[in-house]
Amino acid sequence: MKKENSKLDLFSTFFKIGLFTFGGGYAMISLMQREVVENKKWITSEDMSDMITISESTPGPVSVNVATFVGYKVAGVFGALCSTLGVVVPSFLIIVLLSGVLDVLQDNQIFQNAFFGIRAAVIALILKTFMSMYKEGPKDIFSYVIMILTLMCVLFLDVNPIYLIICSAILGIIY
Repeated sequence: MKKENSKLDLFSTFFKIGLFTFGGGYAMISLMQREVVENKKWITSEDMSDMITISESTPGPVSVNVATFVGYKVAGVFGALCSTLGVVVPSFLIIVLLSGVLDVLQDNQIFQNAFFGIRAAVIALILKTFMSMYKEGPKDIFSYVIMILTLMCVLFLDVNPIYLIICSAILGIIY
């Protein structure tokens, strides 16, 4: 892909992802995976897994961080800016539009039913992301122990995820 066209393509691809994905960053990841790995072939599946891992460990929404990393890999700093704007602008526009009518619509049964359906779809998208990450992740006893301990700490002990990420990274380095 030509560098000149890549920036516009980055913006439009991530704009589409941002516009048609509800449910936040994890719901967006499966669509990002399909677009940037399978359709556009901008990055490999391994690159995507690495970007998701880094994006989860850095401040900010995971979808914005992944978009920024992909844009940078494809077209440098300006590509990162185009991708980031592409994924953020739709949410901004939707929030601006909805803020004016939300009070009126929140009691509307059709509106409530639509969001009920969207929540169900978001769960499916998050599960798809989980499955993709699981396929790419390591499958040894150490990884399973870390996964189970982390899940137990989050579910039952209410441990801050930041501490779990740091501890997991340290254990991975030691291992």
